[in-house]
Amino acid sequence: MTQPPQNIDQLLTRCQSIAGLTIGQLAAMYQQKVPTDLRRDKGWVGQLLEMALGAEAGSQALPDFPKLGVELKSLPINAKGKPLESTYVCVAALTGVAGQQWEDSWVCQKLAKVLWVPVLAERHIPIAERQLGTPFLWQPDEAQQQMLRQDWEELMELITLGGIDQIKGAHGKALQLRPKAADSRALTAAVGKYGQPTFTLPRGFYLKASFTADILARQFNLQ
Repeated sequence: MTQPPQNIDQLLTRCQSIAGLTIGQLAAMYQQKVPTDLRRDKGWVGQLLEMALGAEAGSQALPDFPKLGVELKSLPINAKGKPLESTYVCVAALTGVAGQQWEDSWVCQKLAKVLWVPVLAERHIPIAERQLGTPFLWQPDEAQQQMLRQDWEELMELITLGGIDQIKGAHGKALQLRPKAADSRALTAAVGKYGQPTFTLPRGFYLKASFTADILARQFNLQ
């Protein structure tokens, strides 16, 4: 386990040292066995990156690099630099959220400053041979912040007013709300259609692939 970085420069120096490595090469440096199937070990690549870069938050409700206020996100991409999937942000609270403001939300705090690590991860490439791109720091600009805020407010209004079951993946331009559970028996408390307590699948906030594609296109001047 690498010691936590003391400042942004130190973090970015570490990023430069892993850029271009394969997952297998990075795993070998930390004596980690590469899984054969990431469907069973969905967060494994992220955990490997946390180990290599010195993230220290673990499962705590903090940014991955608490002293720096930086969240770490791996981003699987194809050979053209397009994201292969949406990006998980955090779990969504489905009760007791009336009156919460965007600035105080966990989504806003998680996305305030993100270290993106692109990973060339087309499905035909064996996991150990998938290559790390150049990590980069990102903060939402005014337009992106407004888009995220609007989506979040609309989704939270539906949650608060008992419309959780009306929310589909198509909702939102940047942010979507999707079920997040290992199996359909894992239920959580929510507000029902008529304001009554009910139970539903846990939900998570995700960044849409079109939103992260735009972030990448701006960063690397992709067309």
